[in-house]
Amino acid sequence: MTRARKTTGRIAFVGSGPGDAGLLTVRAQELLAKAELVVTDPDVPAGVLAYAGAEAEVRPAVGEPGDVAKDLTAEAKAGRLVLRLVAGDPLTQSAVVAEVQAVSRTSAVFDIVPGVGPGTAVPAYAGVALGGTHTEVDVRTDVDWAGLAGTPGPLVLHATSSHLAEAASALVEHGQAAQTPVAVTANGTINTQRTVDSTLASLSADAGELVGPLVVSIGAAAGNRSKLSWWESRSLYGWKVLVPRTKEQAGDMADRLRSHGATSHEVPTISVEPPRSPAQMERAVKGLVDGRYQWIVFTSTNAVRAVWEKFAEFGLDARAFSGVKIACVGESTAEKVRSFGIIPELVPSGEQSSEGLLEEFPPYDDVLDPVDRVLLPRADIATETLSAGLRDRGWEIDDVTAYRTVRAAPPPAETREMIKTGGFDAVCFTSSSTVRNLVGIAGKPHTRTLVACIGPKTAETAAEFGLRVDVQPETPNVVTLVDALAEHAARLRAEGALPPPRKAKRARRS
Repeated sequence: MTRARKTTGRIAFVGSGPGDAGLLTVRAQELLAKAELVVTDPDVPAGVLAYAGAEAEVRPAVGEPGDVAKDLTAEAKAGRLVLRLVAGDPLTQSAVVAEVQAVSRTSAVFDIVPGVGPGTAVPAYAGVALGGTHTEVDVRTDVDWAGLAGTPGPLVLHATSSHLAEAASALVEHGQAAQTPVAVTANGTINTQRTVDSTLASLSADAGELVGPLVVSIGAAAGNRSKLSWWESRSLYGWKVLVPRTKEQAGDMADRLRSHGATSHEVPTISVEPPRSPAQMERAVKGLVDGRYQWIVFTSTNAVRAVWEKFAEFGLDARAFSGVKIACVGESTAEKVRSFGIIPELVPSGEQSSEGLLEEFPPYDDVLDPVDRVLLPRADIATETLSAGLRDRGWEIDDVTAYRTVRAAPPPAETREMIKTGGFDAVCFTSSSTVRNLVGIAGKPHTRTLVACIGPKTAETAAEFGLRVDVQPETPNVVTLVDALAEHAARLRAEGALPPPRKAKRARRS
């Protein structure tokens, strides 16, 4: 009998790209999700590491290339899928190339997954059209300046501010015009990207304050970038927006804010907890299974989650909703219902609120409706508007506490100070409770902070607390809320009430 060999692992050298986690390749995402060990460099963005599996071990690469290669090989021979994660592209970095060469001299199996290179991605994010011919050089090492100055097409230099004076002087000395346009970009492809426009003659003076690795685009294309500057010209570019929700709840809003150029800062204002007694919810779930209800009305994603968790507790699935009609107070709640494979029968086409739902909810008809009862699972602090309105339409209501909302702990002192002193450009309120609780745990936002409210009730509560409501979308959901904030910012900027988006043309000097 031939004994089966022990499964051997493998090593994947993976490029994380220039910074924006959205530029990570599909292959890189797949390997990150499967890897048992991730050996990473310190300049790999946290957003990229978020794709690693929950059980993966993540540790830094330590030592010389030979030491790192030895560690990778040992772990692979022990049967693990090892991912060596580097910023940019693996085979464009000398140290990583040395690691690959060392691994290649062993029996370990390895893959190389290229990353989007910063030399092309960062100019693209700055609006620099490099065209078909360009030359890319790392000037932090020895450079043939004479040869570089004579190459056709744009130049792309990898540098720090300390290299700018030498680079500009050497290029001019070897024939480049002193007024050649230059675009210098720091923090390329992420929401803190900053591009400074200059020339070789004034490069060091204009961009000398930029810190960290820089990508320097030189040539006519750098001077023509203003019309193509799509990243730094977005309405909310560089804004810090306060979102009074947990990170889990703020996913869609954070994504939308990011698409407009802003960074979301989540501050939980409420904590969702189970009801003090499970008896009500248990009876309600039994009633669903037994056909007690004609409708179930969801007023929040938390209510959907609470019912679904109770289903799981009893070993039930979506089939428990068979024969029951589902209504949702708004599109966000409906999306949560759809995520479980269920299509709601009623979502208000007009105002997405309790009042909007009541306007469209059908009255009880003793001929058409075999059952006259509605299940209303909701928070312990919910108002009586919806249940009273449904009773007026002839329905019997089982008003059940599905979850409790309690005030969250205050945020860190630094965040409280930012809220009170105007450190946030805007705040997005998604319910009356987020207004009340944020003011309760952290104080009122500064008057310079724009206030965006998802709907009329939330805006009314904000006004009660003395807040000026600047933005309220026509349709109350998180996507339109953020879009309305972006439109408002763009309108104020057009009127001269706000500075341009944070894309510096020249570095300010005192």
